[in-house]
Amino acid sequence: MNGVILYQSKYGAAKKYANWLSEETGFECVETKKADIKEIGKFDIIILGGGIYASGIAGLSFLRKNIDKLTGKRIIVFCCGASPYEESAFQQIREHNMQNALSDIPVFYCRGAWDMDSMSFGDRTLCNLLKKAVAKKDPADYEIWEKALMAAGENNCDWTDKKYIEPIVECIKQ
Repeated sequence: MNGVILYQSKYGAAKKYANWLSEETGFECVETKKADIKEIGKFDIIILGGGIYASGIAGLSFLRKNIDKLTGKRIIVFCCGASPYEESAFQQIREHNMQNALSDIPVFYCRGAWDMDSMSFGDRTLCNLLKKAVAKKDPADYEIWEKALMAAGENNCDWTDKKYIEPIVECIKQ
């Protein structure tokens, strides 16, 4: 059984999970922007991981673009977000991203990190605008991501944990 782990990581959480998966499986890690479909097509198992940005899973465009070249391959996707896991929010992410030829691919959630200092100006600005909008709401009405956003505030938080790769490793073994 040979495999590869593709990842697209803006702030490091997806890369961290990709490296943990590599340690656990022995699979090579490759950034999606450096991935060559001819090389990737040689593997039996392809794992793709990326952060969640504006409801999209980073790096998933590589799969969408090349899915017809990966027929017969075992594909697994994981995504990383700052919010705690919440089933309905995860299902919305899944439905938004895993359509058509990607609909049967298993997807897993790994909690990421929050570091306003390392964010790009655009991301930091967007987060600050979101915090201002959310602050106007009654905290009792916050959605799970809004609670996480307000709790993190300006603090640096790292929620990455190897426990999140356990179901991915189990899926690989099946």
